[in-house]
Amino acid sequence: MSERSRVSVASIYEPIKDGLELVEKRLKSLASVEFPWVSVPLSYVLDSGGKRIRPVLTLLSGKFYNYELDRLVTMGTGIEVFHTASLVHDDAVDKAVTRRGKPAVNQVWGEGIAVLLGDYLYALSADLICSIGDLRVMELFAKTLTELSSGQLRETFGTRNWKQTREGYYEQINSKTASLFAASTGGGAILSGAPEKSIEALKSYGRNVGMAFQVVDDILDFTADAKVLGKPAGNDLLQGTITLPTLLFMEQHPKDRSVKTLFEKKGGQEEVNRIIEKVRNTSILEDCYKVAEDFSARARRDIEHLPDKDCRRAMNELADFVVERRK
Repeated sequence: MSERSRVSVASIYEPIKDGLELVEKRLKSLASVEFPWVSVPLSYVLDSGGKRIRPVLTLLSGKFYNYELDRLVTMGTGIEVFHTASLVHDDAVDKAVTRRGKPAVNQVWGEGIAVLLGDYLYALSADLICSIGDLRVMELFAKTLTELSSGQLRETFGTRNWKQTREGYYEQINSKTASLFAASTGGGAILSGAPEKSIEALKSYGRNVGMAFQVVDDILDFTADAKVLGKPAGNDLLQGTITLPTLLFMEQHPKDRSVKTLFEKKGGQEEVNRIIEKVRNTSILEDCYKVAEDFSARARRDIEHLPDKDCRRAMNELADFVVERRK
């Protein structure tokens, strides 16, 4: 990975600090429902932190033109609730143990409650988005839900398929991750009354940032300490999911059958650790960072013609941050 000065998260968030504080307050208020068996798990997932990158993207994208804070805050909150729903469902499907450094919902309340909570969160996010009253934003939300769900299905049906291709991997992360980033920026642009060319530029920026974000996520699964990552290292391999580091390893070492054996025999953590060590002893992770940097560079190019404002500077820094982050 190329050397850059560290990007300050506070610097990125500064132009929309007011809006982000309102998003946080809105998220907390959503858990204030009458029934404790709903409010307790809601608080558990909505107060669990995270980088809030998606609502930040909505707010920043909405600041190039007419910054309608109330509607942008509602959009950002809805996007974050949508994202949280997808994590809860993912963890239930994967039987995950931890999320963001604490027990996953399915471990605390069981898989059935996790699925129902995810459903509730999806419905809640839809209610928030529809309350804005913008038909184009509603259509964007519906298309994103379809795209993300198809990505989740693709990943589930592709479990333990060691014959996957790099093209298939890019399609997968585009659907499952980058689509929501594009909706975040696209929604913000639409609500600000941006010209059509700018809306498309910001949607493309979001998609490229989302691609870079997921590639780095997949790298961190091979490099980060479990305490830093907030979930077990090597979890993707353990779940039978092929990511870019594994794909490049198989491409560069076609005679090595360790991944095929892991998936076919449903091996455990010991076999996963051996594969991780093999990958770490090559240049593959650096190659993956170059892929992420390429997506980040595309994102910066997407917005270079937009008005020269503090939000554009912040979005350029954010494109760097998603590559540099360590968790």
